[in-house]
Amino acid sequence: MDSVKKIATTLAIAFAGALLALFLNSKINTHTSEIPLQGTTPTQLTSYVSPASPQAQLPDLTQAAEKSVHAVVHITTKMKAQSFGSGSDNPLFDFFFGPRGNNQPRGNNQEPEYNLGSGSGVIISPEGYIVTNNHVIEDADNIEVVLNDSRKFTAKIIGRDPNTDIALIKIDAKDLQYLVWGNSEILKLGEWVLAVGNPFNLTSTVTAGIVSAKSRSIGIMSGQMPLESFIQTDAAVNPGNSGGALVNASGELVGINAAIASRTGSYTGYSFAVPASIARKVVDDLKQYGEVQRALLGVEIGTVDDNLAKEKKLGKIEGVYVAKVTPEGAARIAGIKVNDVITSVNGNQVNTVAELQEQIGKYRPGDKVNITVKRDGEQKQFNVVLRNTKGDTSIVKESFSVLGAEFAPITEKDKERLKIDEGMQVINLTSGKLKEAGVKIGFIITDINKISVSSVEDIKRVISQSSNKKPILIEGVYPGGDWTYYVFKIEE
Repeated sequence: MDSVKKIATTLAIAFAGALLALFLNSKINTHTSEIPLQGTTPTQLTSYVSPASPQAQLPDLTQAAEKSVHAVVHITTKMKAQSFGSGSDNPLFDFFFGPRGNNQPRGNNQEPEYNLGSGSGVIISPEGYIVTNNHVIEDADNIEVVLNDSRKFTAKIIGRDPNTDIALIKIDAKDLQYLVWGNSEILKLGEWVLAVGNPFNLTSTVTAGIVSAKSRSIGIMSGQMPLESFIQTDAAVNPGNSGGALVNASGELVGINAAIASRTGSYTGYSFAVPASIARKVVDDLKQYGEVQRALLGVEIGTVDDNLAKEKKLGKIEGVYVAKVTPEGAARIAGIKVNDVITSVNGNQVNTVAELQEQIGKYRPGDKVNITVKRDGEQKQFNVVLRNTKGDTSIVKESFSVLGAEFAPITEKDKERLKIDEGMQVINLTSGKLKEAGVKIGFIITDINKISVSSVEDIKRVISQSSNKKPILIEGVYPGGDWTYYVFKIEE
């Protein structure tokens, strides 16, 4: 009887062990079957997603990234809070500038209240020239540049162009690593690019994506003659990336990151960069002339779509429609007429307003370009000499330069002695408006047209924004304490 019980007990234990083994095996198999569905087992998924051909593999972007991070800088700015009021007039600043905030409210004998901002820039020469966005440094009283090796420099503004959102600054340094300009016009849709910058103050950040579109216009420029022909990518760009580099797989600079398409202010899928074809020309102009030499074709234009093609009986949907030609403008003088369709500029095909603007934007007044138009179904060639905003072919002289003076900041001792908060002192005079008006060396300019000035950039900005038809009022004080003012006019 005891032996029967032992046998029964043994069988029961064995049966229970078998059931437990089946249960555990069932659980383990269920768990592992979920892994491939979740896409977390690379050994099982690779056979389905890995390309058999080496040509389909992702490009090696490590060398491009290594080149770029050492040439992309972190820019921090400080500007007086009253420069903004309730907000900036530049939509790019509010959307795409870096983090900014105010210090504590000032009391008696405390420093003025400032707004702080951050962005990015790209070193384009070993001598310290840096390209960035206009909205990154606009209205800045102080610009600090931090290199990838953590060295810090104070930068000065060489020039700004709100029409393209490009600015050029410079630091006093030598033998810097820099990026060379690439050809943005040969970029292809689907080509890999890197965005390098300092989003959210995270320095030396590299993201990758592809070119999603070219010659994109999104209507965000703040200038009087906005020029938009963005490179659109899906590389992640966030506030603080503004002014950073867009580089190709060879590490060449093909664009300056400027904006994102977002409802939240942060990256949600698309970013936009000013193409190198535009940025490089603007930079060259700012270095050589102090302002951009904008060439004009002298036409009012529109993109040819299906409705326009049918209405005007244009046939094939292509090119840019000429709706109006400016009297004595470059196009009219060359023979281009209303109802012509511009199809190419110097052999480069144009099918949108942005594409035509980008092509013309590469040139200066006086340059000759070959324009192909379609007229009554036939192709015609015209050699057009481009003109400036004044209607001639001369280089436009920077309005600031006509003052004929050199300036320097005033000392703290002079501020205290003269009881002034800010101003710029005339340290040299040549032939120009100030000398003609009677200004003497030593005069401290405190206000221009009732606007306080404390830097050369302040003087440039106020003078450039002044109408040529209205007199300019300059107020200030001589070192001896004599207050006076001068009035003059800058004629066209």
